[in-house]
Amino acid sequence: MCGIVGILDAGGVSIQLYYAMYALQHRGQESAGISTFDGTTLHKFKGQGLVADVFSTATLADLKGTSGIGHVRYPTTGFNLPENIQPLNFQFKDHSFSLAHNGNLVNTHQLRSEYEQSGQIFTTTTDTEVIARILIDEISASGSVEDAVHLCMRRLQGSYSVVIMIDGVLYAFRDPLGIKPFCIGTIEQGYMVASESVAVDALNGKFLRDIRPGELVRINAGGIRCTQIAVSSARAHCIFEYIYFSRADSVIDGVLVYDVRRTIGGKLYDEDPVAADAISPVPDSGTAYAIGYSRRSGIPYAESLMKNRYMGRTFIMPSQKQRERAVRIKLNPIPAHLAGKSVVLVDDSIVRGTTSKRIIEMMREAGAREVHVRIGSPQIKAPCYLGVDMPTRQELIASDKIEEEVRRNITATTLHHVSLDALIEAIGCGRDDLCTGCLTGCYPLPIEGEQGRTPQIDFVPGTYQANLESFET
Repeated sequence: MCGIVGILDAGGVSIQLYYAMYALQHRGQESAGISTFDGTTLHKFKGQGLVADVFSTATLADLKGTSGIGHVRYPTTGFNLPENIQPLNFQFKDHSFSLAHNGNLVNTHQLRSEYEQSGQIFTTTTDTEVIARILIDEISASGSVEDAVHLCMRRLQGSYSVVIMIDGVLYAFRDPLGIKPFCIGTIEQGYMVASESVAVDALNGKFLRDIRPGELVRINAGGIRCTQIAVSSARAHCIFEYIYFSRADSVIDGVLVYDVRRTIGGKLYDEDPVAADAISPVPDSGTAYAIGYSRRSGIPYAESLMKNRYMGRTFIMPSQKQRERAVRIKLNPIPAHLAGKSVVLVDDSIVRGTTSKRIIEMMREAGAREVHVRIGSPQIKAPCYLGVDMPTRQELIASDKIEEEVRRNITATTLHHVSLDALIEAIGCGRDDLCTGCLTGCYPLPIEGEQGRTPQIDFVPGTYQANLESFET
């Protein structure tokens, strides 16, 4: 649930990283960090809070250099501790090494135990430090980053998009299943990699393409070089990125997220039409869905909830009490749009159900006659082990309830979730190219105690020099 960015810019990098991280703020609100390299010295600054709160003009000025990496964090592995804030920074054999990671490993404890038994000491509680340990040990032994990433892809199980900086040279790689998003772009005086294309847009750059699953990208002053380290028999792009997590204006694995959500909205009407006076989103995550529903149904689109733009995303707030308390501050009903009316309320998902219930109560208090709820994802039935904060079945309202039971619980007039087939069709990928674990309980890789498949991964490294034209989407 984090956001990462790496930039090489001949004109200086700190302010570029700042704006790129600002564009990725929706991916993590707990902490932020930047590491830069000026040719001789590694500079770093990180802290807890939003990007705008962590960094000042003075701190950015101190982050000198033409290459750097940045990270915004929401913890799915590791506690909310200062030492867990990324990027993680190390010195070894007179080299400066920084690393930032988006994703979640499922074999962290096994790997960490192996290193601890051999005498290694860890300074954080994150799975990111396990990745760093594998990389540093192999680079120290072989001198080859390609060999180190090869070893990572053999040893790591789970989701990982990783950016590292070694003496100012950037390396970025993505797990062989491509679970978490990662892309490449050009900017006026350099290159960048980022979790989402909106970070490239923020710098007025040019989105080139996604980093391929199993691919290593190297960026220095001479340009870009790519190495395909691993090829999997199937992919497993996180379906929740399309449903909720990515910004609607991002292009994820070749697909504009906004178009996916608008298409799903139309399918929601096709699957379960209802007569109503207005279509209203839960802003902002339900907006594209509601527009699609309105266009398909012909029912007018009318906002009935006004969002406080200074509030963050309640879904990724660390505690349930904070999420519930934030709902009324974040959303305010518009009585003139609700009084005596039948409204279709459209949202992306129902996770715990408490937020949905409170919103419906607020709408009824403001005069709504009926609240028909339409959801742009199937029921979320199982936890996510691969990087989204849905850790236990006990927290998921639909884990042991059919749709009608959920409807009664949240007090909706009617309730319909989009079907999995319709969702997959809207994304445009094959079912086997998506991770649907949170919806089906079947995961794209083996997870202890869960149902999963074992993809065939072949390691076929072949380095090629890529000119810019070969990066076009």
